[in-house]
Order: sequence, then structure tokens, then C-alpha cells
Amino acid sequence: MKSVLILGSGMVAGPIIEYLLRKNYGLTVASIDQKRALELLNNHPNGQFVYWDAEDEKGLHDLVPKHDLTVSLLPYKFHVMVAKVCLEYKKHMVTTSYVKPEMQSLYDEAVNKNVLLLNEIGVDPGIDHMSAMRIIDKVHKSGGEIEEFFSITGALPDPRDVDNPLGYKFSWSPKGVILASKNDATYLHKGKEVYVEPKALFQDIFEVDFPNVGTMDVYPNRNSIDYIDIYGIPEVKTIFRGTFRHQSWCATLDAIKRLNLIETDEHDFTGKTYAEFVKDMAGLKGADIKQAIAEKLDIPKDADAIKSIEWLGLLDDKDMNRQKDTAFEVTSDLMIEKMWMNDKDRDMVAMQHVFLVKRNDGEKEVIKSRLLDFGDPQGYTSIARTVALPAAVAVDRILQDKIKLAGVYRPVVKEIYEPVMDELETMDIKMVEDFGLPLSENIQK
Repeated sequence: MKSVLILGSGMVAGPIIEYLLRKNYGLTVASIDQKRALELLNNHPNGQFVYWDAEDEKGLHDLVPKHDLTVSLLPYKFHVMVAKVCLEYKKHMVTTSYVKPEMQSLYDEAVNKNVLLLNEIGVDPGIDHMSAMRIIDKVHKSGGEIEEFFSITGALPDPRDVDNPLGYKFSWSPKGVILASKNDATYLHKGKEVYVEPKALFQDIFEVDFPNVGTMDVYPNRNSIDYIDIYGIPEVKTIFRGTFRHQSWCATLDAIKRLNLIETDEHDFTGKTYAEFVKDMAGLKGADIKQAIAEKLDIPKDADAIKSIEWLGLLDDKDMNRQKDTAFEVTSDLMIEKMWMNDKDRDMVAMQHVFLVKRNDGEKEVIKSRLLDFGDPQGYTSIARTVALPAAVAVDRILQDKIKLAGVYRPVVKEIYEPVMDELETMDIKMVEDFGLPLSENIQK
């Protein structure tokens, strides 16, 4: 029996553990959370728990050589350490995280040792890569060119379960979601490179109508230009990777950022109320705090963003019970307290690719590919399923020797994306593809 080492037992571990046990692999879950890991293993005879802390590199040297493959579900900062240990013992590794330069630098060693370090095999990154490449390769094979490409994904609450003015609920990694709002972004638009500073991230937005969801806002996601090479589309004139959010999130986060309410510098907040905290961080004057915010941000006093800030409790004359801390911790803790999904809520993952294609006959068409997946309140969230199951399928294929690659890879090659996407369809994770659409169906940005 082949065996798999899974590092971590967090919010996306359940579906991959269940899938691999069903495939009759031996499974070791190494984690600091014994209760959680044992719940996920569910007394399966092929599963075992080992206590292991991610800082314990020596312990990793004991675990990795005993297994055929290692799956790292740890925070991204640990992946390179894990990869180096896997290389030492000539064991394959799978992660769902982005390829960092330090990981890419291991390519030659991985090739020489015939080891596959497969990254970005989740949802975004992951399913987005695979579903895009399936169309890109098809277009290129027919002699066509990709002129414009928009790829947009969002992990969101089901619109029917939205009951707060921000239009969002957390289903995983809440601090990470809020920290991501501090990113910058770069994309290509009509042949011109566009750079978006962190402070302007939520000001560069546009709307997209998504079937069975409605109108959502889109903001840019990190560096889109890198994907010209990753996807092999040097001919592209516009490439934009973005994030979906229900309307009002972007306006609210923009206001919060402009008021300096998610800054990470430490301050002494001893004895401060939330209203005093906002006044101090934003440099507001006057007794009417909502009026002061409106004037500072040049928005109406009754704007949705101010209503959202008030709903969060940031304008309350209530003691924060904080001492030395950061604005980010104060604000994010309030958001987590009020915006966590409850047991009856459903989350969803919405993804859409829009291509403007020039065919080999000179005519142009729009191609769309979209995914809409909902979680099950009685089972797994959508984000857990769509992150974990692509990785699970890839692990199975690698251990069956049906993926024979060596090096550092993303799932942008047919040997990976085709069987993984086919298998995901059997689990109702399916892209709906529409070809031959009129140019009016292209995104107008």
C-alpha cells in the first residue's frame, strides 16, 4: 500500500483526507491539532495521527522518508523547507500555494532527482489555471490567438445568506483575506501595463453579471502579467486576473484603508474607545464622527461604506480593552466576530474566464468558461472542496505513475490538467464553457 504524509489538518484538509482514504492509500496526518486530525481520520484503519509542529524540521526528516508523497497544507512560508526535505529523500510533494522564487529555484535539483514538486493545485491558484489552459491550448491548436483574457474568482457567501452591509462572510483564513486587501496589482490593458498601488486597490473596480448570482464587483489580483509566460500567450493585449466580491465590500474596504484602520504599526490603545481609535488613526476632527469621515473620504454621510463601518462597531463609544496593538488586529477582530459564517450558511466559489479570440480565419469570438460551486452546511465548504480535491486527484495520479513529470510545476500542462479536470467533473466541480459568443459578451473595462 502506498502512503501519503499530510502536513496540517486545517480547514481544507477534510476532503483530501477522505478522498485518499477512499482510494485505499495509507495516510499519516501530522499536525499540532490532534482532536481535529482524529475527527478527519474518523477511525479509518489506513489512517494515523502524528503530533508534529511546523517548526520541527528534524521531525520532518523522520516523517518524509516513510511515505511515498508529502502534501503540504501548511502556511506558504513552510513549503520550501518541506520541498528541500522531500528532495533529500527523493519524494514527491504537492501544495496548493503559489510558487515563490525560492521554490522555483529548486527546479534543476528536482529534475536531477526525478522528483515532482507540484504547486498551485487548488482552486485559485489551481482550477483557474487548468480550466484556462484547456481553452488556451484548444485555441492555439486550431491556429487562433488569445487577444484578451480576464480570469476572475471569488470565495464568497451564498447571496441568500448575506445578512450584513459588507456583503461578505468568512469561511476560512479571515486574517489572510483582510491582509490581501493591502496588496498591489499589475495587469495589461490594451497593450499598456497598469500598476495599481495598494492604497488604490479597491478604486480600480468594475462590475460583472454572473448567472444565478447577480452583479458583483471585481478588483485586480496581484501580478497578472506574469501569466503571459505561464500560460504561453505572448500575443495577448489584455490580461487581467481579478477577485469577485458582492457589492459594497470594495467600497467599505477602500474606506477602511483610507482611514488607516488596517495599518500594522503598533500603537498604545490603552483606555481608548472604538470611536476614539478611529478618530486617532484617521486624524479626524469634530464631534460628529460620521460627518468627519464623510468629509475626509469625500463621500456622502449616508454612504454604504460609513454604514458598514458603523455596523462593525468601529464608531461605538465602547472601551476596546486593548493596550499595545495594531489597527489591523483591532479591525480584523471586529470583522471576524461579526462576519463569520454560521453552521446554516453556505459558501460559494464563483469563477469566470472571458477570452477574446482571433480565429485562424481572421474572425473574432468571445469564449466564456465559468464555475459556480456551493458548499454543504452539513458537509464541506465549497472552498474546502475546490482547494483540496484538485490536489487529492493529482496525488492519486502521481502515485499511480500517471503523471511522470519532474521539476517544479504548476498544473498548466495537459498531462496534469486534463485528467484532474475530468475527475473533478465526476464530483460536480465543473466548468461551463460557451464558444462562439458575440463580441458584445466581452468584458468592457
